[in-house]
Amino acid sequence: MTDAPLSEAAEKIRCDACPVMCYIAPGQTGACDRYANHAGRIVRSDPVVMLSHALDAGSRIVPFAARDWDGSPVPADAFVTGIGSGTTYPDYKPAPFIVSSIIDGADMVTVVTEAIFSYCGVKVKIDTDRFLGPEGATVRVGGEAVGHVTTAEYGSQMLSLGGVHHLTGGTKAEGRVTCDALLRLCNGEAVEMRIDHGSIVVVQAGQPPVVDGTPERRMRVGCGSATIGMFAAQWKGLVDEVVVVDDHITGVVSEHQAGKVLGWAPTGIRIKGQRSTPGRYFRVSEPGLGWGGTRLTDPLEILGEWNPKKGARPGLTLLMVSTTGEEFAYYELDADLSPQPRDLPEGLRRTVDLIDENCEPSLCTVLFMGGAGGSLRAGVTKNPVRLTRSVQGGITRLTSGGAETYVWPGGGITFMVDVTRLPKGAFGYVPTPALVAPLEFTLPRADYIAMGGHEGSIRSLSETMAEGGEYPTEAHLQPWPRQ
Repeated sequence: MTDAPLSEAAEKIRCDACPVMCYIAPGQTGACDRYANHAGRIVRSDPVVMLSHALDAGSRIVPFAARDWDGSPVPADAFVTGIGSGTTYPDYKPAPFIVSSIIDGADMVTVVTEAIFSYCGVKVKIDTDRFLGPEGATVRVGGEAVGHVTTAEYGSQMLSLGGVHHLTGGTKAEGRVTCDALLRLCNGEAVEMRIDHGSIVVVQAGQPPVVDGTPERRMRVGCGSATIGMFAAQWKGLVDEVVVVDDHITGVVSEHQAGKVLGWAPTGIRIKGQRSTPGRYFRVSEPGLGWGGTRLTDPLEILGEWNPKKGARPGLTLLMVSTTGEEFAYYELDADLSPQPRDLPEGLRRTVDLIDENCEPSLCTVLFMGGAGGSLRAGVTKNPVRLTRSVQGGITRLTSGGAETYVWPGGGITFMVDVTRLPKGAFGYVPTPALVAPLEFTLPRADYIAMGGHEGSIRSLSETMAEGGEYPTEAHLQPWPRQ
């Protein structure tokens, strides 16, 4: 929102909670929907979230500030999070709440703020063998580029979304769409993405991905070679040959080390692909939406001529199966050594079901990633680099909405957090565009003072409840989410 003309501004109040500095009309909220003009005063529209282990279920709104709070008891273990706390960005003044507490007998201080992140994004892990798109391909939402496909991991495809170049380095439309997509992902909503030269994927944290309209049910138990290693003993005596079809490593049991150790007889099979080690083949097919993440709908396409000099014979039986057990077929070689489809014997069906049983549910994991640097640190201490050193040294514990974070080694405070571990609606935005994420820095009081912390702003929990923050609001007391 831009500055209003003076005539309009006289009827509005300027909010200085973020760099946009909206003029807000009476009864209205600013562009971020987080601050409002109530009776001529800027108020926080969302309550501060406080977490307590003492609450087993349910939640309650707690009056917050001297004119409202009647001194009614608040659980002693109540933890003030950054959710709804407000921000002081750029942090030329102390963080909104600097709360003292006794934790396991130790005198601790927790510095609470909502941080504004232009340097942020999400890392998305999608449990699927389906081909989503080539590595490095652009990921789009509403036609705008919001990220790219990154390296595949074991049984999962990975996306890297957001970042400062998409948020602020492109067009205004790209920045707005990127910010909106990140916000929805971080708050647990579904987002549809189109990958260049690939698939349309619906991603929602904690839910199965939907690839080209089909929900994924399970992720693979392992690559084709690993599947043979796990189940070769189960197949011994039930079938003459097993091929586990996989986009990465297709396995052949008679040639595989596991088969050799079990005394598996050669079958004369030939696989069209790049042989790695005995019984392990790369590039049997292009990636796709078929068997084992390949483009195959007919697995026989990867078989060459059978060699009778190396064990091929009429009547030889063959099981072909994918790494999830979703696709399987059973064959018997005829007089011409050509595989003919047959009904799957019950004994082998149980082994296919065992593969299925060992596959984990296919889910989307969304990790928010941000760099907590710049002036944010000045809201914690007068000597900002000491906060960085304290976090990196393990003296200061960094949480986000009460959830544990992973702090990257090296310079700065770059962290990741699983968005499903935060309370609902924990993330916000400002239209610069940037995301707003809750942060809490907790450390011993003596260390806080020694690092140059804002000692004069430290208040106990009861004082915090009585005095409130810079902007009037309420507090929402609720149980800790499951970690």
